[in-house]
Amino acid sequence: FLEKEQDTTEFPLTSCFSQSVAFRLYDLDKDDKISRDELLQVLRMMVGVNISDEQLGSIADRTIQEADQDGDSAISFTEFVKVLEKVDVEQKMSIRFLH
Repeated sequence: FLEKEQDTTEFPLTSCFSQSVAFRLYDLDKDDKISRDELLQVLRMMVGVNISDEQLGSIADRTIQEADQDGDSAISFTEFVKVLEKVDVEQKMSIRFLH
């Protein structure tokens, strides 16, 4: 068995690029953070009038609460990537049922 080097993480270029592009879609004012207002604007564009403003606000608040690790009430790129990694792991661990 070969020993794996410690403290090294490899990220495929396409993954990093995709994460960066996705982050920029939410970071509307280009300040390298996703604020609650930016998240709300993107959610409104995605769902239209199918969800009430109250429900959207709740989704935005919960999302920021879960992702914000430094307590600044916004999502940094690092926090964004960690959320994406968590979602990816959960999807890989889930059982998919085909219809």
